[in-house]
Amino acid sequence: MTTTAASALLVCLTLCAAAIATTWLVSVLTREYSWVDRSWSLLPPVYLWVFAGAGGLTDPRLVLMAVLGTLWGLRLTFNFARKGGYRPGGEDYRWAALRHRMRRRRFALFNAVFISGYQNLLLLLITLPAWVALANPRTPFGAADLVAAGLFLVFLVGESVADQQQWDFQRSRSVLRASGGTDPGFLRTGLFRYSRHPNYFCEIAQWWVMAGFGAIAAGTWLQAGSLGAVLLTVLFVGSIAFTESISVSRHTGYPAYQRRVSVLVPWPPHRAATGAVSASAGDDPVRRGGP
Repeated sequence: MTTTAASALLVCLTLCAAAIATTWLVSVLTREYSWVDRSWSLLPPVYLWVFAGAGGLTDPRLVLMAVLGTLWGLRLTFNFARKGGYRPGGEDYRWAALRHRMRRRRFALFNAVFISGYQNLLLLLITLPAWVALANPRTPFGAADLVAAGLFLVFLVGESVADQQQWDFQRSRSVLRASGGTDPGFLRTGLFRYSRHPNYFCEIAQWWVMAGFGAIAAGTWLQAGSLGAVLLTVLFVGSIAFTESISVSRHTGYPAYQRRVSVLVPWPPHRAATGAVSASAGDDPVRRGGP
């Protein structure tokens, strides 16, 4: 590790520690537990630009990674804001569900260790490919980087489309309920016909592509830059299981949808369940980029 890379990592570790302490303290004071959610789209671009800045903003790979991460952050911040995530009381409904399932002391420990601690650390870990790139400046920028950038943008567009479809559905659902119409329960068309969580799939894929930049720089996937993508995938898998347990309890048609539609990777619906409902969980009013 170069001295420059070590210094940049220390800066990011300090910022991460401050984020952990701040989000935990504010959550205790406000009794709202979505403060990490509110910083989810903000911190990774900061870390990426710290690494790019340490490279003097002259390394094209580092600058490209920071730009792509910023586009990701801007899109996710916009989507989270329009769903009310930054307003007082805009807590992710899953934290409320967990509070009802856990004793007070156990949830307090869960908040300190997982919500504030682990998730903030994960936000740093997913940006470590930039640190790997900073530590391997001799690997030339080339076609592989351009391919990775193209893939990142494809998944960014895919997540944007999925979130827009979910946003439109939630708005139309509110109108139907207000007018006394039948509540459709959960989304049934668009990308959600092929994946129950296409937005999650695209989110995970973007950070695997980011890990790919680290693999290009290091010449191998077996390096620290891949760790964040692995742990993010595990986190989303667990989040999907919890989210779907809530959807099953709310909607009698959801199990049929689960049998028909792929849980994550977009895939043609199973024919055996033709006629069953088909879409993803629609009760996600303040979904962030994370689970």
